[in-house]
Amino acid sequence: MTPEQKFQKLFEEMYTLCEENNWGDPFSYARSREIHMAGVLGHKVAEDYSGADAFDEIGECEYKSTIGKNINATYNGISVQDTWEQQEEYILNKKIGKYENHYYARYKGGKIAEVWKLKAEDVLKLLMPKIKQKFEEGTSNKKDPRIGVSIPMKDITKFGERIK
Repeated sequence: MTPEQKFQKLFEEMYTLCEENNWGDPFSYARSREIHMAGVLGHKVAEDYSGADAFDEIGECEYKSTIGKNINATYNGISVQDTWEQQEEYILNKKIGKYENHYYARYKGGKIAEVWKLKAEDVLKLLMPKIKQKFEEGTSNKKDPRIGVSIPMKDITKFGERIK
């Protein structure tokens, strides 16, 4: 079997496994890493792309992963609301704040090098000022009007708990 044939076989097997478990397309966005992280962390994979990535012992949770040299977390594609009050309510109750636990993994090759867990209150404390600044700057001159913000390594290691 050639390397290409082996890849084809594994690709098809992964896709079938995901279909059988209602996990969706493993090759869409970072879905394969979400499924992998859930397995490593002992969580249940969410069946839907929108909303929670998985379920931990508390409930819905959010996953972020990177292949960079340093751990970090990027929250892209945050919808822009009409007013700051609406934006804040959306972030707190429908987007970031609705997940009690946020897990950040750094991958090295096909394996997880480290995983950190942050509580929603800390994530919000770190992100809300950045989101507000982006909101106030406006989005009319951007190709993608949605908001994107990040949490750097220094904040993840300061406020988070390393769990792997």
